[in-house]
Amino acid sequence: MAPARVALRPMTDDDLPMLQQWIGRPHVAEWWDADEAAWSFERFRASYLPRVMAEEKVTPYIVQLDGRPVGFAQSYVAMGSGDGWWEDITDPGVRGIDQFIGEADLLGRGLGTAMVKALVRQLFADPAVTRVQTDPDPTNARAIRCYQKAGFRAVREIVTPDGPALYMLCECA
Repeated sequence: MAPARVALRPMTDDDLPMLQQWIGRPHVAEWWDADEAAWSFERFRASYLPRVMAEEKVTPYIVQLDGRPVGFAQSYVAMGSGDGWWEDITDPGVRGIDQFIGEADLLGRGLGTAMVKALVRQLFADPAVTRVQTDPDPTNARAIRCYQKAGFRAVREIVTPDGPALYMLCECA
């Protein structure tokens, strides 16, 4: 059997209903802002559309497995994020990432590691990118292990506007 191919494609407006549905699933809602799933679609779209239209420093992707949409990923410029996020970051080359697998039947199969590796590889293809950071909940052992397998190292526990987090860095291409 050939290995599954993970690809990232830019998220479009047409992906927003699927994204909102994924966010409402228990395995995602546990670690993501579950309130977003209960928002009206108009409110949800208004929140995510600026990212889709590249009006923010956030780049959203749909993760595909052999062409099937299976998850969400985003990267962002850490410096100047605002709202209390990453105020100590002074390097404009630092990118942050967040992602989740939307399809519960695909958990525990290495897909998370594959999608993080694909995202990091894509980010480091840009010579302006110096480091990639992420900040999982310190109790989210599955995410932490995924990041470690993708080349991230734990730096320290921090407090973010969303609460406690484990600050992790990847400085490899």
